[in-house]
Amino acid sequence: MINIKRDIIRILFCWILFVLLSLFSSEIHALNNTPASKIMLRADKCKELLLRSKKKRRYRHYWNRCISRYLLIRRYFPKSPEAPWALYKAARLQERLYRYSGLKKDLQKAIELYEGLVKAYPSHRLSDDALFNIGKIYYRRYRDIPKAYLYFSKISKRYPKGDMAPRARSMIRKLSPFIKKVRAEKARKIPPKRRVIFRDIRHWSTANYTRVVIDLSGSTYYEAHTLPEDPKRGLPKRVYVDIKGARLLKRFKGSIPIKGALLKRARVGQFTKDTVRVVLDINSIERYQVFHLNDPFRIVVDVQGRGVVRKEIKGKKLTLAQQLGLSVKKIVLDPGHGGRDPGCYINRYIKEKDITLRIAKILKRYLEERLNCKVLLTREDDRYLSLEQRTAFANMNKADLFISIHVNSYKKDRRVHGIETYFLNITTDERAMMVAARENAASEKNLSDLQKILNDMLLNTKINESSRLAREVQYHMIHALKGRYGWIRSLGVKQAPFYVLIGAQMPAILLEVGFITNPKEREYLQDDDYIALLSKGIVSGVDSYIRSIVFGG
Repeated sequence: MINIKRDIIRILFCWILFVLLSLFSSEIHALNNTPASKIMLRADKCKELLLRSKKKRRYRHYWNRCISRYLLIRRYFPKSPEAPWALYKAARLQERLYRYSGLKKDLQKAIELYEGLVKAYPSHRLSDDALFNIGKIYYRRYRDIPKAYLYFSKISKRYPKGDMAPRARSMIRKLSPFIKKVRAEKARKIPPKRRVIFRDIRHWSTANYTRVVIDLSGSTYYEAHTLPEDPKRGLPKRVYVDIKGARLLKRFKGSIPIKGALLKRARVGQFTKDTVRVVLDINSIERYQVFHLNDPFRIVVDVQGRGVVRKEIKGKKLTLAQQLGLSVKKIVLDPGHGGRDPGCYINRYIKEKDITLRIAKILKRYLEERLNCKVLLTREDDRYLSLEQRTAFANMNKADLFISIHVNSYKKDRRVHGIETYFLNITTDERAMMVAARENAASEKNLSDLQKILNDMLLNTKINESSRLAREVQYHMIHALKGRYGWIRSLGVKQAPFYVLIGAQMPAILLEVGFITNPKEREYLQDDDYIALLSKGIVSGVDSYIRSIVFGG
């Protein structure tokens, strides 16, 4: 009897196992039976035959055939699991083609495919591999160490826990001495006829933040360092900036007092025949950043004290995002342009500076009513503010969020329309660079120089929080407007090096709320009902951002 029961149990177990295996195999068959997977199999077979054949490897059209098969998946099935893999395999093939062709255009195409993968699938596990491969191309093929360093640094910053992070950090350590050498070579002596004139020092201070701006007559090289306290000579700890190829006018005062808890004063002197030295005497600081802005050229020194201690809930340690969410009590709105800077305009009567101020005032009211927070405007009338003043205003007022409001323009094609939201980051997107160049009143060449500076600065900025805020605000702006203004188009969330966002100590975004060059959107941007709906959408986005970081972490 016992043996019969055992046999029955064994039969039942075998039957259940058989059913499970059948179901599992049918699921695998279904997965391998999708259109994308079928194309992937054909593309893989094409690659396998290509790499096996010495004859085929000598002819470009065989390579192009396999690459195009992979790209079919990205084109027609972008949301399939195979799409990122297809892009990666296409890029790898394009890179391997260079070994046979020796043509740099093949390397450039491989870089474009890798970057397309990172842009379209930023959270996929192949994204850090793609960035690493771009870094290797610049290092091994182009011998462009600064660019290679830039891409390896992106991995360390964006994917610190990814499988490529250790290799990226190893490459960063390897390339660091070369980067220092390149920077040192740039700081060489400049011929006397190219010397720039030291013009002025401006500064803004609060208890835990000071921004110092050094105005020069033109662009030049500079270096920033610190000196330890020297009790014997009665000298405090100092930050100094050596400006190469610069000359100090005799009428300029050598010492400037700075009213703030962090810095005592700024001292300026002709350190050598070709170098002006600016020394900042320190009371107490936590950290500092030095960078420059163009058109006109100026050097910015941001000095920060100890941060504010965030709240805790019943002893529970909070994430950075949750800390930010709990303390969103003050928002700074920045109406773009103003005064002698009209921004973009039509017929001299419809000006960006007027539209942005009007939107900011309405948005301020809605934010205060719905979110019960304090809202400050960088300007409340038609006055000029430099871009560095606007960020300094937000930092000095200890804002929790910074939103800069702008209007877009594209005179080449007046049909172009839509709304887009930006956050500060390095970009390779040409249109994003064009928008940033216009808003910065800078050339695209100068923006390329700025991106090299941003590579180091972005390691310490709230880039993830800014990106999340940008996504929430963009979505809710479009959602709020679509019902009544169905013609509205979302141009998405983008990244670019905007001067006005540099140095912001809080999540910061820039809104391009429409095209003044498009007749229909120009009409909308002057309509109170449209502006009210747009403002409500922005408020909903901010509210959703706060809720997501508090409850979602």
